[in-house]
Amino acid sequence: MRTDQIFARLDREPEPPKIEIPGMSRTRTVLFGSTMAFYIAIVWAVLITSWLVTLDWKVMLFRPYEQWPELHAFLDYFVVLGQRGPTAVMVAAWLGWRSWRQHTLRPLLALGAALLLLNVTVGAVKLGLGRLGPHYATEIGSAEMFAGGDIFPSGHTANAVVTWGILSYLATTPRARRWLSVLSAVVALGVGATTVYLGTHWLSDVLLGWAAGLLILLSLPWFEPLIGRTEARVFAVRESWRARRRLGAARPAPAGGRLTPGVFPQRRPSTGEPVREPVTAGSGGRPAVNRTNGHLTPRPHTVRSERTPVTPAGSRRPPHADRTSATARPAASPRPVAGG
Repeated sequence: MRTDQIFARLDREPEPPKIEIPGMSRTRTVLFGSTMAFYIAIVWAVLITSWLVTLDWKVMLFRPYEQWPELHAFLDYFVVLGQRGPTAVMVAAWLGWRSWRQHTLRPLLALGAALLLLNVTVGAVKLGLGRLGPHYATEIGSAEMFAGGDIFPSGHTANAVVTWGILSYLATTPRARRWLSVLSAVVALGVGATTVYLGTHWLSDVLLGWAAGLLILLSLPWFEPLIGRTEARVFAVRESWRARRRLGAARPAPAGGRLTPGVFPQRRPSTGEPVREPVTAGSGGRPAVNRTNGHLTPRPHTVRSERTPVTPAGSRRPPHADRTSATARPAASPRPVAGG
């Protein structure tokens, strides 16, 4: 399908509902501050090897995957709901359909902004702290920090919070927002607990992942002006592109196409004189004359001063040295003398 057909179909869609853009309210600000305090407290508790690190080791040595092995096959698939690639494709498909129906790019742009914040913030903390995972731990009771790992906070958990939580953030009705909030919370909690069950993350990794994802969702209203400006710019580019296409389609084409060479007389390249066509036998009954230079016999050409003057007999005019006659006229008879 061509892009102009897509835009035409988009213009025929019903008018979108009025979308209320969330603002940074006092409640949201308080939640953001509380979550940030919890985030810092988790990082500090792990850095000083507090009771939280001891709890991490107890859960790891308990080996939940050995306690309930019948859940292992199901949870291997369930944890995919926290992987960034598959979840981003699924959620982007749903938000793309919403953008189509509502004539707005805000859902897709909000998802892109949230994923960008997730990659930058979580990735920077992972690389900066360098914690090793449970399967790579070297000393029992150690926090395993600054050892070249990338496990703290849990990327699966933070991605589940952001990817599924963006659906409740972009909901257009209060009822849909409540149900989607419950659904996203269940999925995020389940993905985090599954990583602990499988032994790929410490418990503190999951706690920090929940906090990191929630911070990104709570901070999205600060980026709404940027999202709005980006959407307006994209639509402006689209309108200018459509205007250029309409202008190109309305420009008339030449009616006759290419010009036929025989319509106008051809001219010689050097002198600009028109080339005369040979006269055929059908033109006035005269035979065709071949005027090509290949059949002409070369004759000596004399200079005007070397030519012999020809004066008709009986002419009273003296011969002129510079004047020549093209054809010799017959001799005129002498005029009779009157009275003779």
